[in-house]
Amino acid sequence: MVEFRVDRGSGVPAYLQLAQQVREALRLGWLTPGDRLPTVREVVATSGVNPNTVLKAYRELEFAGLVEARQGAGTFVKAGLGTGDREALGRLYDELVKWVASAREAGLEDEDAQALLRTALEGEKVND
Repeated sequence: MVEFRVDRGSGVPAYLQLAQQVREALRLGWLTPGDRLPTVREVVATSGVNPNTVLKAYRELEFAGLVEARQGAGTFVKAGLGTGDREALGRLYDELVKWVASAREAGLEDEDAQALLRTALEGEKVND
């Protein structure tokens, strides 16, 4: 099950953070079709957000066709995301953890590392 984290200082609305965390869990295989998402009450208790915020995030996921609400039973994953091989994901995760440790040893802050990753994903070069 997903444990939601909300960063109130990020500038990103809480409902978008919740929805993004579900999408990431789907991509990484932590959630699969048929899994039940935490109830609104559970999310409110663990993250401190307003119930309407959780409902808005779940509605957005439902409109995207990723989850479905079942009356009286909860909200369930309807579709998966991601195409990566689970073994490859695990190997790449281990390499990424080492890279993050190296970045921190080099004095990079999280935002610096995120900027480098975004740049690499976009195929751009640093210091051209």
